[in-house]
Amino acid sequence: MPQPQGVSGPPARLLWGELGELPRRYQRPTSRLPLAANPQPVMLLPGFFTHPRRMRAMRDALERAGHRVSDWGLGFNLGPTPENFAYLLRRVERLAREERAPVALVGWSLGGLFAREIACRVPDRVSRVITMGTPFSGDPHANNAWRAYQFVTGHAVEAPPIERHDAPKPPVPTIALWSPRDGVVHPRSAAGWPHERDRAVALRCTHLGFAGGAEAIAEVLRQLDRED
Repeated sequence: MPQPQGVSGPPARLLWGELGELPRRYQRPTSRLPLAANPQPVMLLPGFFTHPRRMRAMRDALERAGHRVSDWGLGFNLGPTPENFAYLLRRVERLAREERAPVALVGWSLGGLFAREIACRVPDRVSRVITMGTPFSGDPHANNAWRAYQFVTGHAVEAPPIERHDAPKPPVPTIALWSPRDGVVHPRSAAGWPHERDRAVALRCTHLGFAGGAEAIAEVLRQLDRED
């Protein structure tokens, strides 16, 4: 399918730069990370067509800082369905009950869209949302993955099979991490506008680097410790 007129993703040179990240297995950050000032339950939601294992370095670092981390429990992220979204709502509600505290949702790329929608539906169960390279703003074709998304999911990128909340942002603290070096999602889509998130933080990583790069891990830890 042709790209809609006037809409573009990141330039090809940045997309090619993502290829070097594919075989990379992230190691623990070499510098010592501080203990969390506010240890809390956290759920990690992976990006499109990735498995929670891709975020293992992130999980390890957050756990070493003192957070209680869970993955989303669905294996590979193959896009939204009514069934898997309902499962995630139940999972977040169950974790919040068991922990007796709301859950921080950290979503990478498509995982961040799930996180924002969950927080809109059950805001009392969510403490904050941190998105990483998530295309939540503007035209959903402003990325280099929408054709692959449509091929795998079988639905148009602008017409997911779940009803989307019409609020401009979740009613909880919402932080958007974005990068000018992102080769998959247009930076403007991932940063959003002020009414769509509470703050946006620029990193200098690739799109795949959000999953477990040292810079992304350090920033997620900082945002979890912030009092909003």
